[in-house]
Amino acid sequence: MPKKSFSELINSPGMPVLVDFYADWCGPCKTMAPILQQVAEQHQGKIKVIKVDVDRNQAAAQQFRVQSIPTLILFQRGQPVWRQAGVVSAPQLSQVLQRFLQ
Repeated sequence: MPKKSFSELINSPGMPVLVDFYADWCGPCKTMAPILQQVAEQHQGKIKVIKVDVDRNQAAAQQFRVQSIPTLILFQRGQPVWRQAGVVSAPQLSQVLQRFLQ
């Protein structure tokens, strides 16, 4: 299967896409990983969660002005509708996502 471009990934029709901009060397990013896993499982089939390594995907990070990591950006039909820098708790993140889910 060919690798999808970033714009193809965030243009998921009918389903919001939560992007986690992270780096392997980032401590807070490691804290965020299990939280994202939990939230992805809670909202399975309603939201797509993808992780973007800022060191390997600098163009995507620059395009969305990611200046600190982790940064979470929620996209609907390719457009950013919410963003948050830093670690977010699972209940906080779920609460935010509820506003955007059908």
